[in-house]
Amino acid sequence: MIGLFLKERISWILFFSGLQILVLGMGYLDSGIAFRSTVYMVFLSILFSSLFLVVRYVKETRFYRTMKNVEPTVDTAVLPDAESPFETIAVACMTEQTRWYKNQLDALHTQYDQEQDDMLNWIHEVKTPLTTMQLLIERTEPAIRAKLMYEWLRVHLLLDQQLHQKRIPFIRNDLYIEKVHIEKLLFHEIKSLRQWCIQKGIGFNVSLEKDEVLTDAKWLGFMIRQLLTNAVKYSEASDILIRSMVDDGVTILSIEDCGRGIVPKDLSRIFDKGFTGTVDHQDHAATGMGLYLTKQVADSLYISIHVESEYGEGTTFTLTFPKENELTHIAGAGSM
Repeated sequence: MIGLFLKERISWILFFSGLQILVLGMGYLDSGIAFRSTVYMVFLSILFSSLFLVVRYVKETRFYRTMKNVEPTVDTAVLPDAESPFETIAVACMTEQTRWYKNQLDALHTQYDQEQDDMLNWIHEVKTPLTTMQLLIERTEPAIRAKLMYEWLRVHLLLDQQLHQKRIPFIRNDLYIEKVHIEKLLFHEIKSLRQWCIQKGIGFNVSLEKDEVLTDAKWLGFMIRQLLTNAVKYSEASDILIRSMVDDGVTILSIEDCGRGIVPKDLSRIFDKGFTGTVDHQDHAATGMGLYLTKQVADSLYISIHVESEYGEGTTFTLTFPKENELTHIAGAGSM
């Protein structure tokens, strides 16, 4: 360490040594100056300078000695090339810290991926007894069948939401772009909500000017499922109007209900993760994830989602699909 310390300051040491040689030379050549006094002054200068170097060595190298024993506490950016011996020590320590962080990050990624896989496997395992329960419920007495089917549907939708939530971070790897028939997709989702709609007296009015869109069927189905579930959940004995139209070559799909509606102050926050609204905030059944996930999927599919609502009157969600040539961004993720 002392060798590095002296090497770091070699230019100053050489400069100081040159000055002392100059002073000795002047004392030797100038008869008006006692040479012994000059030697004495040089000796004192060297002595005090040496003591100064010892003190600075102890104080400055204490930091570098402890760097190797300090746990990493800050993130490090790209490390510059070292230009001096002590910078080499600092860079070496920072490189070691970076390596430590990388190992920790890799371990966390591995743990996260394992937890993701375990959760997905668990959800798939639970779906099997749910299917069996559905068959058993259909054999029960009509008086209690509707209530049982409603509770079954709630569990089914929550599991489905959880499954897609875990898949969304990898949605780019799961896209298959193709021509999708909106009517077929809508009727499939409406059929799955049939018992719930019958119980609440809710009907559907479907009017489709355009039936085909270029998108991913599975993820579009998830989006429609979330919007229809919200519409049914917050409506009573009314019709939900579903329309599609074409405007300037762009397909637009709207889902309009006559339900509770959304207060103006909540409109800008309904797509935020975990937001459940300021009205009826004590509704513990709401998770605040449905619309958040819908927005995440819409962004991945380049679908613009817009909401209009008047509290007490109803809500309209509008999906604006991209033009076919705009899907080149995600064409590589699927097949057209």
